[in-house]
Amino acid sequence: MDQFDVIIIGSGHNALITAAYLTRAGRSVLVLEKNDRPGGFLRTEELTLPGFKHDVYAAAHPLFTTGPAYAELREDLEARGLCYLNTDLPTGVSIEDGRTAVLPSSFEELIAEVERLAPGDGTALAGMFEQLNPYVNDVFGLFNMDLSSPEAAPILQRLLHQKGGVGYSPFAASLVSTARNTVSSLQSPVTRAMLASWVTHLGRTPDEVGSGIWVPLTVMALMGGGMPIPEGGSEKLAQALAQLITDQGGEILTEIQVERILVENGRAVGVRTSKGKKYRAKQAVVASTTPDQLYLSLLADTEISPPLRAQAKHYRYGRGCVQIHLALSEPPNWPDKRFNRVGQPHLTDGLDGFTLAIAQGAANLLPSNPTFTVDCSTNLDPTRAPSGKAIMRIQVLEVPIRPNGDAANLIDVGNGTWSHDLTERFTERVLNVVSKHIPNIPSAVIGKYVVTPDTIAKYNPNAGPGDPYGGAHDLGQSYLLRPLPGQPGHQTAIPNVYMLGAATWPGHGVNGGSGYIVAQKLLT
Repeated sequence: MDQFDVIIIGSGHNALITAAYLTRAGRSVLVLEKNDRPGGFLRTEELTLPGFKHDVYAAAHPLFTTGPAYAELREDLEARGLCYLNTDLPTGVSIEDGRTAVLPSSFEELIAEVERLAPGDGTALAGMFEQLNPYVNDVFGLFNMDLSSPEAAPILQRLLHQKGGVGYSPFAASLVSTARNTVSSLQSPVTRAMLASWVTHLGRTPDEVGSGIWVPLTVMALMGGGMPIPEGGSEKLAQALAQLITDQGGEILTEIQVERILVENGRAVGVRTSKGKKYRAKQAVVASTTPDQLYLSLLADTEISPPLRAQAKHYRYGRGCVQIHLALSEPPNWPDKRFNRVGQPHLTDGLDGFTLAIAQGAANLLPSNPTFTVDCSTNLDPTRAPSGKAIMRIQVLEVPIRPNGDAANLIDVGNGTWSHDLTERFTERVLNVVSKHIPNIPSAVIGKYVVTPDTIAKYNPNAGPGDPYGGAHDLGQSYLLRPLPGQPGHQTAIPNVYMLGAATWPGHGVNGGSGYIVAQKLLT
């Protein structure tokens, strides 16, 4: 059958969530994916050696497991093999001088850890949470709501305006604060580094306007969700969703590139593939894409207002990411044994050093001493490696997509392409940093595979030139300005064409938010 109620372009987890809801409601759904299997950045492979199962791109899913899509689909997904493993120590930090800290799921234990590092910091951190507490329920509720919808309007009003008076609320002020300012009341540089570094995983930087609010929000999210990973690999979520969709009558076709969305009389009626095949859509077309791809390519033959098309043309991408996957002969030998239970800690020389590395990346230089996270999924899931062995992922954010120099003047970057030599030299630098924190690295390394910005760009067009977050998340491209000022939501300029994925609210990461939002729109 070449006619469906809804056609979905792309099969990232948000697209699959929408398809799962629609098929459960009896809609006929076709999902078209350009790669060899569904899942987007949910991909698990034996990258290094046989038996070592690495999450190539996305790894942990704390925002998904605390969201409504998981709550509502959990039973069906678990029946299809999805099982999450978690830890009570979601993150932590290791400083080059040997100081460490952990962030427990328990509020009382977190306050005690912070107080241990600097007396008085526990009170200061508790005060940070108390200031946010009146707004928390509204804020997290918005993660599953289109910000441009009528339902969101009164919530935004409550959040931004002073209750019972004139002027703006403290929450409104926090939206233009920086992460550095948010942690400035804390005396311990270890705690400041542990908390402020996480904003980079949200596409922001510690000294960037708009990053401040994400410090307490991220801490709350990590304490509430932990650092859950699917047993057997991150792709298990995609596999369970795909199986649920097909069990409910949906169809998923892979290795098919959609070239155009077909529009007649102002409404989408289907799609055309790169091989000329047409599929008809009776209700809607959903695109897991970025606004530049949507308006400049998929809707290139459709009349779109010139200002909106111009905005799409100027959609901006952020910096790149390098992920180093290691097969290890033995588990990491952390000096602080608590780190054997920590989900995803940062390794750093402190907040100042981190921001210096970010500035170097922003100047298109390879950072001389980068800050990054590591995770060792075999701590929770021994099925990911042969007995006694381990795997580790090193995630270096804020690196140049096309470096034009090296901040340390030691690596020849050539023409900026991530060549084998450039990748090897930068990997060596990163592993040297790791060795300052974990004594048996790199001696325990028996296999290595490196994902570069070039790898990311080639695999997923939503990454543009190599941005894993699907577009810059600075204040000028966030919230109601995302994906575009002229399209402050998931419904596009074509009334029955919807967007979801990292370029839309609530953004990148395995959160399921945009998939849930679009599903609800199509089912009302």
